[in-house]
Amino acid sequence: MRAKLWLSLCLIHAVASMLVWWAGGPVAQALTWRADSWAQHPWTLWTTSWVHINTPHLISNQLAVGALAAMAWLVRPNAVASVAWLLAWPTVALVLPWWPHIGYAVGLSGLIHAAVAVVAVHLWWCTDLTFPSRRRWGALLAAGLTAKLALEQGWHWPVVWSNSADMSVVQAAHLTGAVAGVVFSWTLVMLWRHVELPAPAEK
Repeated sequence: MRAKLWLSLCLIHAVASMLVWWAGGPVAQALTWRADSWAQHPWTLWTTSWVHINTPHLISNQLAVGALAAMAWLVRPNAVASVAWLLAWPTVALVLPWWPHIGYAVGLSGLIHAAVAVVAVHLWWCTDLTFPSRRRWGALLAAGLTAKLALEQGWHWPVVWSNSADMSVVQAAHLTGAVAGVVFSWTLVMLWRHVELPAPAEK
């Protein structure tokens, strides 16, 4: 199945987020990325995505992961897209120290923005897709993501308070996720084209 790796990643994020939520307390703290100590705890570049502040935060991200899985059934992202998403995973937190006042960041939102960016590039560049009007949908997805990032202005307002979510939202993570998704997916596609090899297809 072409999208098996992508769907596996969705499952991992959904299940791990639930397990960390149930474990709570010290486990969640040990898995949280912090700007002043992540170098001593490098695993937090990955695990902090599974930590959530409150129930609405967890539910909204679980729904978003479910939407990514549903989208994968239609779009069928190949292994190149899945590898791009994997590479973006730790990059979301790795770039956050560029904003010195971000002390910590948790949740899947940055990684979700990365996934949307990867899918947009995948739809535009993946010529073996049979998805109808793939480039039009890729452009619309990219335009929607760009509009959201422009409204948030995460480069200028990296952290904002959300009354509806009752928590601080690290908008810079949305920005770094989207940029990482575009950079890695486009680079991998260009590499495969340069060596004139077909993109690896999952069976």
